[in-house]
Amino acid sequence: MDHAAEAQRTDLMTITRHVLNEQGRHPESRGDFTILLSHIVLGCKFVASAGEEQKKLDVLSNEVFVKALVSSGRTISSVLKLDSDTPFLSAQCVLVSEENEEAIFVDAPLRGKYCVCFDPLDGSSNIDCGVSIGTIFGIYMIKDKDNVTLDDVLQPGTDMLAAGYCMYGSSCTLVLSTGNGVNGFTLDPSLGEFILTHPNIKIPNRGKIYSVNEGNAKNWDAPTAKFVEKCKYPQDGSSPKSLRYIGSMVADVHRTLLYGGIFLYPADEKSPNGKLRVLYEVFPMSFLMEKAGGQAFTGKQRALELVPKKIHDRSPIFLGSYDDVEDIKALYASESTTA
Repeated sequence: MDHAAEAQRTDLMTITRHVLNEQGRHPESRGDFTILLSHIVLGCKFVASAGEEQKKLDVLSNEVFVKALVSSGRTISSVLKLDSDTPFLSAQCVLVSEENEEAIFVDAPLRGKYCVCFDPLDGSSNIDCGVSIGTIFGIYMIKDKDNVTLDDVLQPGTDMLAAGYCMYGSSCTLVLSTGNGVNGFTLDPSLGEFILTHPNIKIPNRGKIYSVNEGNAKNWDAPTAKFVEKCKYPQDGSSPKSLRYIGSMVADVHRTLLYGGIFLYPADEKSPNGKLRVLYEVFPMSFLMEKAGGQAFTGKQRALELVPKKIHDRSPIFLGSYDDVEDIKALYASESTTA
């Protein structure tokens, strides 16, 4: 019997144990952050098990995460991407709908000290065809819970404390960074626990894959068009990159994070400000990429240095392997000097 292998198999690092270990690195911690993350994890487990529910999964996921965050007692606000047919479920968290310009803040006696921005079900249009979908989230500390303003939501990505996503597909995988590296956990249905399966994820410096919706190519700007052309027809003797595009950001970014390469959702003539939402798509994924050794760029600046002016601001995004993002940055820099 291989006792060493058996010991490793039974010494399971669950996500709860991992987060508690991270908490131990901060002696001043009271456990609020750990409790908040545990409720997000609970929401992910619930959505992962709800595939057979008759209720629309995108509506259900909104309900699950709102209630999970409310019950944590640690949030002061939440920014959600809500569909127009999704009802507001509680006034205890800030719920921000695409149909509403203003945020609703938690009553003072119930306030925690964190703001959570998340998309409960990214890629929900792909539910019926079995494509991987997921939840994306980012967590901020609020400045003063006794004097909360919209500025507590409209923070740059550099102020983010933690970010992650949970991908629901052939397996249920939760990728998380609390600022100290990036780790991936896979849900073991027999245990009902997320188990560490991808420790200390590091994205390769350069990858062999590019991921973009080429159906929009006719509307791209020159740097994006040149970059994709170089991916397909490199002039330096290297092999062409392979195109892989699922159309679900969580799935495309997950593959990019593990295998390397670049994910692009550029601005174009139809969407001059980009398509993806800054607070709950661009920022969390950019945070994860940087913590894994990659980069995230908007076409003008480091993505995490954006300061959103509105809750549902959009931005172009190029994220992935460090050297691949350097290539697109160089093309934009060259364009600006010749303009």
